[in-house]
Amino acid sequence: MQRPQPEEFALKETSPKIAGSGVIIGGDKLTCTYDLVEQMQYLYVRVCKARDLPGKDVTGGCDPYVEVKLGNYKGITKHFEKKSNPEWNYVFAFSQDRLQASFVEVVVKDKDVVLDDFIGQVRFELIDVPRRVPPDSPLAPQWYRLEEKKGDKLKHGEIMLAVWKGTQADEAFPDAWHSDAASVGSEGISKIRGKVYLSPRLWYVRVNVIECQDLLPSDKSKPPEVFVKVILGNQALKTKISPSRSVNPMWNEDLLFVAAEPFEEPLFITAEDKEILGRCVLPLQSLHRRLDNKAVPSRWHNLEKHAVVEGEKKETKFASRIHLRICLDGGYHVLDESTHYSSDLRPTSKQLWKSSIGLLELGIISATGLSPMKSKDSRASTDAYCVAKYGQKWVRTRTIIDSFSPKWNEQYTWEVFDPCTMITIGVFDNGYLHGGGKDSRIGKVRIRLSTLETERVYTHSYPLIVLQPSGVKKMGEVQLAVRFSCSSYVNMLQKYTQPLLPKMHYVHPLSVIQMDILRHHATQIVSIRLSRAEPPLKKEVVEFMLDVGSHIWSVRRSKANFFRITNVIGSAIAVGKWFDQICHWKNPITTILIHILYVILVLYPELILPTIFLYLFFIGIWRYRWKPRHPPHMDIRLSHADAVGPDELDEEFDTFPTSKSSDSVRMRYDRLRSIGGRIQTVVGDLATQGERLQSLLNWRDPRASALFVTFCLISAIVLYVMPFQVLALLTGFYLLRHPRFRHKLPSMPSNFFRRLPARTDCML
Repeated sequence: MQRPQPEEFALKETSPKIAGSGVIIGGDKLTCTYDLVEQMQYLYVRVCKARDLPGKDVTGGCDPYVEVKLGNYKGITKHFEKKSNPEWNYVFAFSQDRLQASFVEVVVKDKDVVLDDFIGQVRFELIDVPRRVPPDSPLAPQWYRLEEKKGDKLKHGEIMLAVWKGTQADEAFPDAWHSDAASVGSEGISKIRGKVYLSPRLWYVRVNVIECQDLLPSDKSKPPEVFVKVILGNQALKTKISPSRSVNPMWNEDLLFVAAEPFEEPLFITAEDKEILGRCVLPLQSLHRRLDNKAVPSRWHNLEKHAVVEGEKKETKFASRIHLRICLDGGYHVLDESTHYSSDLRPTSKQLWKSSIGLLELGIISATGLSPMKSKDSRASTDAYCVAKYGQKWVRTRTIIDSFSPKWNEQYTWEVFDPCTMITIGVFDNGYLHGGGKDSRIGKVRIRLSTLETERVYTHSYPLIVLQPSGVKKMGEVQLAVRFSCSSYVNMLQKYTQPLLPKMHYVHPLSVIQMDILRHHATQIVSIRLSRAEPPLKKEVVEFMLDVGSHIWSVRRSKANFFRITNVIGSAIAVGKWFDQICHWKNPITTILIHILYVILVLYPELILPTIFLYLFFIGIWRYRWKPRHPPHMDIRLSHADAVGPDELDEEFDTFPTSKSSDSVRMRYDRLRSIGGRIQTVVGDLATQGERLQSLLNWRDPRASALFVTFCLISAIVLYVMPFQVLALLTGFYLLRHPRFRHKLPSMPSNFFRRLPARTDCML
């Protein structure tokens, strides 16, 4: 039985003030658009434009910008040169928790080299600011006449503004300037905003190389050794050398690639024999899109000495040709995640998609106790943001500046097409605010949808656990609210009877090696595409969310998997021990009852299967009282992270290929040989038992085979004469006999089997 986790790494149920769980004041529930997060009140100021601004120079123009001040907080728009009618359309959001004044000032200034000149201002008392509740339409901005510092109206100069109070549900919230990011310059505001990203749609590109004709090798004195090389972006594959060794070689080989929409790279195909004999370029947009296992029409393509995109007009009197069958396979699901953590299992082609079965809602509320990730102004600091990934949709919260207990309170929604999928939430430190470095990982949480009850809101604080070279460490906690809503319970239950992957994975399966290679290319493509967004979702973030590198050998993972196996077979071992106690009459009453039950089942064999299933039914009903009330989470005991040694950790964090010294590599190699030796012994013992079973009838040991054949003949005669029920009763009574009739020596069949020959004596 696995020991429970330490309290520090345990999951904690929370009670945030959210409408979805009912823990909220009644009056606020009416104004809460997002019901899985706590309401955060903001003062919004939209600066639209200005007109007729008075100028200070000879030409009458000015370089205007707007400064919005609320207490010690100050937000500034960009300035325009020589423009009296500028347009900004900029929104400022001030958190109500940090309001330090009773009024807000909107000041228009003229940019100057030495000291900016005051043009005019507008002041709003906070008590008079209206409150807006979505889904109401946005508040219409109005023209306000600028005032002097003393309060007198200016003759010229107006500014269009809208000022209101709202929550994070306001549509202006994502793109607004936030007061908690006042220390970030205008050029860095876009790097800390929350955004939604979409992974590119990935396709498998299948290139079936059939044959070539009329190749012109430069060396005609010997038969050519021709192969075909296909390149797509940074992926390159080649066929084997043709066995025909002629100018008309044949292969009939399949090459698989990963491509992403929109297609940017064409296929480069070359026929080579120490040198390039011909090449052609095929754009992916023109390829046939296949939805099932039907054959794709093949085509001949001209091979040119210089690359020419197919479709361009060019007169050729004679050319070598290549016979290809190329298609975009839309019936597969292109794996960019590990199959154990998949969040989407649909095929590539939208024509094969089924309707959704429900809705997944995630509220990213806050984090507490985050570890310092960097040093800023000689003090520890963390600029945290969250990333959540489910299906093709990635979401990124805004970055909370310099806080170990950030509050995001952002809610997101996904369509669910399969309940046996998983959502991944990661917490990161924004490296852009510290010299543009990498974003450091703080921790990750996985939630499997099939473990959630429908329509229930789960509010928990998840520990952020990471394994570092120094050992396992808790980096803080993240508070989440999750709800899985089902639109059709029948369709959801039907999903449990359908294959996990699309049909093509079973009709035309890919090898394990192919899947690993294609998954590597898919993750590279996704990380490159998402890093080109603004703000970019960096490569290290995408790879951490997709578990890149999780397949690398680790002693810790091997031990963890071994103990997982022992835990799985532990129940079977427990049943074996219980049966052994029954056979040895440890509890005579139980043994007598088992005798009676056994006699009933033998005399009435039609009751065997109903009894088994009824027994399983009662076990399931009995255990329902102790069903898990909380979703599963990272387990350091199960991961064997709390008992791993420093050298094993050093090996796990080593690069591939290794960067360690030869002495360390030699020591680890010797340890690996020792582990492999034990595995080798177990595999050899299994092979020995199988070979002994085969030797019963192969007459390797003529006396043993003769004894077995004679036993089979006698058994056939006895079993033909004796009723089966009598045989079953005798066998059962023999196995359940009293210890007085037992002895400690091995049984006769066991002795006979162990004496049978195996092929171990033929091993070198």
